[in-house]
Amino acid sequence: MRRPPRPTIPDDIPERTLTIPDSQAGVRLDKALRDSFTDLSREYVRELIRDGFVMINDRPARAPSQLCKTGEVVVLRLAPRRPDAGPPPPEFTILHQDDSIIIINKPPGLAAHRNEGVRRGSVADYAQRDFGSLPSLQGENRPGIVHRLDKDTSGVMVLARQPEAFFALRKQFADRTVSKEYRALVFGELRFESEWVEQPIARNPLRPSKMSVLEGGRESSTYIEVIQRFRGFTYVLCRPKTGRTHQIRVHLAWLGHPVVGDTVYKIRKRFEMPPDAPPIKRQLLHAYSLEFEHPATQERVTYEAPLPEDFKSILTYLTARA
Repeated sequence: MRRPPRPTIPDDIPERTLTIPDSQAGVRLDKALRDSFTDLSREYVRELIRDGFVMINDRPARAPSQLCKTGEVVVLRLAPRRPDAGPPPPEFTILHQDDSIIIINKPPGLAAHRNEGVRRGSVADYAQRDFGSLPSLQGENRPGIVHRLDKDTSGVMVLARQPEAFFALRKQFADRTVSKEYRALVFGELRFESEWVEQPIARNPLRPSKMSVLEGGRESSTYIEVIQRFRGFTYVLCRPKTGRTHQIRVHLAWLGHPVVGDTVYKIRKRFEMPPDAPPIKRQLLHAYSLEFEHPATQERVTYEAPLPEDFKSILTYLTARA
């Protein structure tokens, strides 16, 4: 739904001024303003920036993600909030940004891009909100999207800011030179310490929304290594060599050890969480790191996303229970 036009704001609207100190050079504009004016919410500050009520050296600020420079004079006009502002959208943790790429830590529950089930409110939507226009080379609903994570999978994602970066990154994913590492908590205790799972994956003919290990499916390869064992559970590292839909979840379920919280590939009759366990609202699968060649510098770079709180709380519970 498009926002209604903002009403005319009188000239005597309250203002605040900030001269950017050395300590805030290179900091996102919305963060610098939120840290300096702690009584203002970050979403309100972002709204002011997006609607043209924040000036930097007498020019409108470009975006909430704009990086500050020492000595810049920032003026905020404290316009009233829109009546339809509603709850704030999910916050990204920005792990890195430059002229070519954006690296985010995607929260669980957020789709990578719009689709038939997600009409708005995706990674692509919020990235364009914060960073401006991104290349839509995979379709208008996928600006900036180079690869995707399942909606309920958290962790590190790379987005392209320039067409050249998009093509360079897509080629690396296609050539399988991108190294991806995931963390998962699974039901049961694995019989091995490390193993390659080499099983073909195809769409399930009886349930087209699901993928399955099927003869004649596409080549699929996942390395799995035990990080920590618990009574009835195993915390594992997964490195997929290929990038099939739901690959890690399908391979772990095929082993008989589905991801905790996965409602699609769960084995109903065998595994249940203890009644006193913290609530689980999604599959405990997290994209922990991503390594690739930077499209601008050609240097090999690695970005990591720490485990989110819901995942850590289950590991803490299982450690105490052991």
